[in-house]
Amino acid sequence: MKKTVIRFGLYGALTICLLFLITWYLLGDLPFSIQEILGYTSMVISLSFVYFGIKHFRDRENQGQLSFTLALKIGVLISLITALAFGILDVLYTEVLNPDFMEAYYQATVNDMRNALPPDEFEVQLAEIEAQKVMFSSPIFSFGLMFLTVFVIGFIISLISALLLQRK
Repeated sequence: MKKTVIRFGLYGALTICLLFLITWYLLGDLPFSIQEILGYTSMVISLSFVYFGIKHFRDRENQGQLSFTLALKIGVLISLITALAFGILDVLYTEVLNPDFMEAYYQATVNDMRNALPPDEFEVQLAEIEAQKVMFSSPIFSFGLMFLTVFVIGFIISLISALLLQRK
């Protein structure tokens, strides 16, 4: 089981990193809303290795048998590796590769809100975003947020995969 988890976890980690870097280099000029959709799509694609890892373990290493619990455990461990890689990549991106990202994202969010909200509601929302700005610029918070985002999606994919692939 350990080899399967490491192998498919690294496949997921490599995939999420490659898709992130490709999106950044080739599609970095797209609006943030489109980049966000591409980011979630990259997460789901890279976490598809959860399904393939569980299936590989069931079919090749466990004689076609697999309990729901063991399948879920394998999926969660694969998701942890992928989430860890993405959390580290996000910190590397925002601290080294593109240190101006958070400020650019903040300015784009403020401009979108200014255009979409009435003035009094805009002021309330702006105050909330200002309060969160310091927290979001912390590398530890950024790592935790990205790690948890990928892990939660991976956990959901692990649950679905475990349900589909369990076999007694």
